[in-house]
Amino acid sequence: MSHSGNPISDVVGFVSNDSITDRFRDSVNCGEFNKPDFRELDLGSPISPLRTRAPGSGPVASSSSSSSGSFSGGRTGKNLVPKRSESAPAICNTNNSGELSGSGENSPSNARGGSGSKSGHARSDSGTAAPLIYSGQSVNSPVLNVLPTGNICPSGRIVKTGMTVNRGSRSDVLGMGTGNYGHGSIMRGGKEVLGVGNVKGVGIGSTEMVKKGVQSLDPEELKRLGNENYKRGHFVEALSLYDRAISLSPGSAAYRSNRAAALTGLGRLVEAVRECEEAVKLDPNYVRAHHRLATLFLRLGQVENARQHLSHPGLHPDPSQMQKLQMVEKHISKCADVRRVGDWRSVLREVDAAIAAGADSCPQLFMCRAEALLKLHQIDDAESILLQSLKSERHTSTSSEARFFGMISEAYSYFIRAQIELALGRFENAVTAAEKASQIDSRNVEVAVLLNNVRMVARARVHGNNLFKSERFTEACSAYGEGLKLDPSNSVLYCNRAACWFKLGQWERSIEDSNQALLIQPNYTKALLRRAASNSKLEKWEEAVKDYEVLRRELPNDNEVAEALFHAQVALKKSRGEEVCNLKFCGEVEEVSGLEQFRAAISLPGVYVVHFKIASNSQCKQISPYVDTLCGQYPSIKFLKVDIQECPTIATAENVRIVPTFKIYKNGNRVKEIVCPSRDMLEHSVRHYSL
Repeated sequence: MSHSGNPISDVVGFVSNDSITDRFRDSVNCGEFNKPDFRELDLGSPISPLRTRAPGSGPVASSSSSSSGSFSGGRTGKNLVPKRSESAPAICNTNNSGELSGSGENSPSNARGGSGSKSGHARSDSGTAAPLIYSGQSVNSPVLNVLPTGNICPSGRIVKTGMTVNRGSRSDVLGMGTGNYGHGSIMRGGKEVLGVGNVKGVGIGSTEMVKKGVQSLDPEELKRLGNENYKRGHFVEALSLYDRAISLSPGSAAYRSNRAAALTGLGRLVEAVRECEEAVKLDPNYVRAHHRLATLFLRLGQVENARQHLSHPGLHPDPSQMQKLQMVEKHISKCADVRRVGDWRSVLREVDAAIAAGADSCPQLFMCRAEALLKLHQIDDAESILLQSLKSERHTSTSSEARFFGMISEAYSYFIRAQIELALGRFENAVTAAEKASQIDSRNVEVAVLLNNVRMVARARVHGNNLFKSERFTEACSAYGEGLKLDPSNSVLYCNRAACWFKLGQWERSIEDSNQALLIQPNYTKALLRRAASNSKLEKWEEAVKDYEVLRRELPNDNEVAEALFHAQVALKKSRGEEVCNLKFCGEVEEVSGLEQFRAAISLPGVYVVHFKIASNSQCKQISPYVDTLCGQYPSIKFLKVDIQECPTIATAENVRIVPTFKIYKNGNRVKEIVCPSRDMLEHSVRHYSL
């Protein structure tokens, strides 16, 4: 669609329905250049096609009379109007906005040439005025077989019979409708037929409106409906309408630009860039598309591409946009400098500053933040950023020429991903990501070095694992050590080597490698388990208990960890000289059903926590699962439960009247009673009396 042209003010007299259709088609292609109704989109005047006859009918002419007129095919300066039947409506010319216009030159006049006719009315043989069909009302006159062509309203107002209209000063326009039909409605046989783009009783932005709008064959009407949806924030519906408009008119740069706006509203910036680039291809001087591209590139952190479009001839950039671009460029440049020297905390500051300055959707800045967090041993946070980038389109590049820190932008994203995967022990994924980065930017030195290291580290790990399985632990230690020379921050290799030292009985060295692994990855469960086991071998019970307690919280359903914690607690108590008698590992709450059983249990050495409850009580139902959890977390304590309705003798003997009630016994003596405690209060008490 062209973005310039003069509107068509009138149309040559009607020859046939085909000529009207041809001229309407021409009028569709004569919109104003980039005329926005609001700041974000290109808004043109909606164009509604006007049908002048029913499909398959003959040319518009007088239906009956002995003397008939004919339509002129050109401008003659005379009003040659056919003689019309009583019901024939007046017909006005069309302009490029889809409205009807009339002028003194070719508006219908009295067929008899009488001076008593009103402008805009055709007279029948009987001298009565033919009816005009207005928006929602018409002059009382019988409707015969001649079909009306649309709502006709001079200058948007209803004209009463007998009024004189100055055709030289104003034109007839299509009424917008106030009754049961509106813009472009057609009356056939007394029934309403909706014109193109009409949606009766449907609000803008609704699904029903989109369904009806998509049936339209007028791309401008589809665009108008899309713009209405966009203004209301209904970006999905707007996108669907713009897609339909583009399918009907693929050469329109404005439709592409509007589609980019809808995609931007949906957060799909990469696709929006591609749509704007297509718009610029269709119209290299399309200012709106260049401006939108500059804004998108700036948000994506592609400063040079943004500058190219801001500096496009004919575009006068907003000074604030240029200032924003300069600030983003400044912080990205500083980020590159501090990254080069390994100042990772400064890298984080500059990344945040660049994002705040306007590059809020730059995938490389987010990956740079992940790289800095990885180097600062905050691997969980780095992995979180990686996962977010994989779910979004941030890892997708918009331009193969865009560069970041000297790398092709897309290669940089894979470069960081390879490092994170390697640190997490996903060696195969790391190799794949590094190879992908190399394919994208094979000439970059950093990428080449990383690919070589990742491959060699992965090979060392596989070799070490094979030796470990063969129980060649000393050689396995050496293999893992070769990998650590290439990647000194690999927590998996440290943990694997710690397992080798443990098998060789060198528990101190096992603890050292476990500590290194935990320094890099503090929540590394296997390394913590390895260190706890080594401390147990060295009879460092206090350190072992601390590690096992952490593991118990992380792995509440792991029975082996629970039992290891129990034995470490018992050993710790013995090492302190405390009396330990008949303590056994217990992993579940025991139910007591009789008074003798209850008294025998609480009289034994050790700590017992008794839960007095009623099965139907809501508070007991809420806290009972937590008692099961505490039983797993504190295996040195024996947990009992008593239903006081089923065992009233125990309730009477212990004077329990309110549930839930907890009593703690130590070596046969009651040391504490808690009525209706909170979870925190209950755990605090249990922890206090645990080993």
